Amino acid sequence: MQNKQFPPNFIWGAATAAYQIEGAANEDGRKDSIWDYFSRTPGNVKNNATGDIAADHYHRLDTDIALMKELGLKAYRFSISWPRVLPDGYGAVNNKGLDFYKRLVDKLRDNNIEPFITLYHWDLPMALQNAGGWLNRRIVDWFTEYAQVMYKALGDRITSWCTHNEPNVSSYLGYKVGIHAPGVKDDATFAQVVHHILLSHGDAVAAGRAMLPNAQFGIAPAISQNYPATEADTPIVKMMWNHGPGLILEPVFFGRYPDVNSSVKPIILSGDMERISQKIDFIGINHYFSMWFKLNKDGYPERVTKDLPVTDRNWIIYPQGMIDMLHTVKNTIGNVPIYITENGASYPDVVTADGCVHDKERAAYYKGYISAAADAINQGIDLRGYFAWSLIDNFEWEMGYDSRFGIVHVDFETQKRTVKDSGKFYASVIRNNGVVE
Repeated sequence: MQNKQFPPNFIWGAATAAYQIEGAANEDGRKDSIWDYFSRTPGNVKNNATGDIAADHYHRLDTDIALMKELGLKAYRFSISWPRVLPDGYGAVNNKGLDFYKRLVDKLRDNNIEPFITLYHWDLPMALQNAGGWLNRRIVDWFTEYAQVMYKALGDRITSWCTHNEPNVSSYLGYKVGIHAPGVKDDATFAQVVHHILLSHGDAVAAGRAMLPNAQFGIAPAISQNYPATEADTPIVKMMWNHGPGLILEPVFFGRYPDVNSSVKPIILSGDMERISQKIDFIGINHYFSMWFKLNKDGYPERVTKDLPVTDRNWIIYPQGMIDMLHTVKNTIGNVPIYITENGASYPDVVTADGCVHDKERAAYYKGYISAAADAINQGIDLRGYFAWSLIDNFEWEMGYDSRFGIVHVDFETQKRTVKDSGKFYASVIRNNGVVE
């Protein structure tokens, strides 16, 4: 493999999410989110795990920022816990919660680490869910109010804001399939929830432009790369695009929904699509894997196994897929600045007798995908940065603590942190601004 170098201003970071790492679920004025309620309901999460403690980041802020410094991170992407700063979803601000994020941002700045904020990474305040949640159109105003609270509190120190993390995934898994909070299984609810999430994105961007004219705003869908098993299966790829990332990108960039050939449509009021399609400055993309599909006898897509390596989540590792995906995005929405806002792999990790975590498979995963990112840039993709998922092992939604993505190992009994070999590899990438053989 040849050396893979990146542009001088390329941003190297790592990412986390509030509910997955913070813990302190009932401290300093924070109230429940939908994930608190969902995870505490037996049977929803593996081993009935919850995020009550998670990686205890709320109490270990200094330790975790020291790890970021040790790794050489140039940026850190994290999310705000909506119920920590607005426990009831709107109205009274919880200053203790807000102070936590002010301290976090200040400490990042003190260590020359650029903060990238995601406003919503799935932890909707339970008080709002009790009022209808994302199905209630009033949530657009509640989310915008929440965004404005954060803009006012941190706008002088933050230049990059992401409204929603993986809205195509949170809506699908939470409202159509029901394996994520709040556990709804209803096609009509799913369609309306997508629309309200996108409306909230557009209004939050508009509010941000008014309050922070020099800031950058974007959104971060999850986009895998899908391939047809045979030439005859080619229409499946377009269909899956329309039901997945296209459901987010087309409204945001073109003010229209893709044709999903469904009788279930959201209620769209006059002016909605114009509000959704506010101009944004970048697109974040969370990319983990590629998949191959064929049409089964019932006319539905069916995954096809390939002779390719997989993670412990059975996710196919195919770095070329990220390149192909990036070209698909560019061909669809134009040459918009892109950040890979999440990329990583889950494997079972063991701390060996030498006190280390020798996760060679994860290190190889990063080597392949970071090298592919360099190739994509050389092929004309305007890729500005890359964020490893994740900085530390965390609560991984319905998998609880049985799925580890961190480049830093967490012993959840003691909360001890250990930089894995993949973390050491990533630190070398940052030092060399690329993969150097």
